[in-house]
Amino acid sequence: QVQLVESGGGLVQAGGSLRLSCVGSGSTNSITYMGWYRQAPGKQRELVGTITIGGQTRYADSVKGRFIVSRDNAKNTVYLQMNSVTPEDTAVYTCNARHIFGWDFWGQGTQVTVSS
Repeated sequence: QVQLVESGGGLVQAGGSLRLSCVGSGSTNSITYMGWYRQAPGKQRELVGTITIGGQTRYADSVKGRFIVSRDNAKNTVYLQMNSVTPEDTAVYTCNARHIFGWDFWGQGTQVTVSS
């Protein structure tokens, strides 16, 4: 079993930066890749970015060039560096882990609010 805990959310001004962290515990050796998702009021949950154990990343077009996903395998931690944020980035950000058995694990989410 895998448990994910996010942190780092809060209130930030438009144009500013914020760094989210996701710490994994449990059977983290069975994780194939991890990612960040977000969900804003009235919108469907969407993928923000993912990263594999080898460090390959992909991003949603809406955040490409502004957000960076990275990880520290020794610390079982995945980060989301958010730069040049806009009010449209306001959402609950949730960490996701894909298990080798095909299961998805989710954190409880952290709120990010961008003020104009």
